[in-house]
Amino acid sequence: MANPTATFETSLGNFTVEVFTDKMPITGQNFLDLAKSGFYDGLHFHRVINNFMIQFGCPHSKDPKSARAGTGGPPHGTIQDEHPEDAKLSNEPGTLSMANTGQRNSGGSQFFINTVHNDYLDWFTPGPSKHPVFGKVTEGLEVVKKIESTPTDGSDRPASPVQVIKITVHEAA
Repeated sequence: MANPTATFETSLGNFTVEVFTDKMPITGQNFLDLAKSGFYDGLHFHRVINNFMIQFGCPHSKDPKSARAGTGGPPHGTIQDEHPEDAKLSNEPGTLSMANTGQRNSGGSQFFINTVHNDYLDWFTPGPSKHPVFGKVTEGLEVVKKIESTPTDGSDRPASPVQVIKITVHEAA
């Protein structure tokens, strides 16, 4: 069975991701539900670090200059951590990974797209950071790279805001 995909229409171009609901059903469905509800539409990438990742999904980032951007979550609260043994997916370039506060079960709406291989963030490797991968960019990686290379301020915020205008979910056939 194929996984659903989601197309991000951004101010810098479009990209499409496959959402791994087959391996990460809780995290994947959480993202899909938020995307289908329109939660993500109009938000901005609030943290961009070249040669690391681009982060998205904070409701406070509707205002790209908000000091609270990066601190919010979804209306339903956080989700349970998901670490299935058959889903040891590494934080490779182009993968979507759940952001969290560092505490257990603290993921929600924020996620990041790895732009390099950040294997030290894998949930199955030693260390404090545990970020499960739940999707991967399948088209438009050049747009992700364009977002990654946008100039930022001292807080890793894009100097010229990068907005996700709309996310459209395509259910698996």
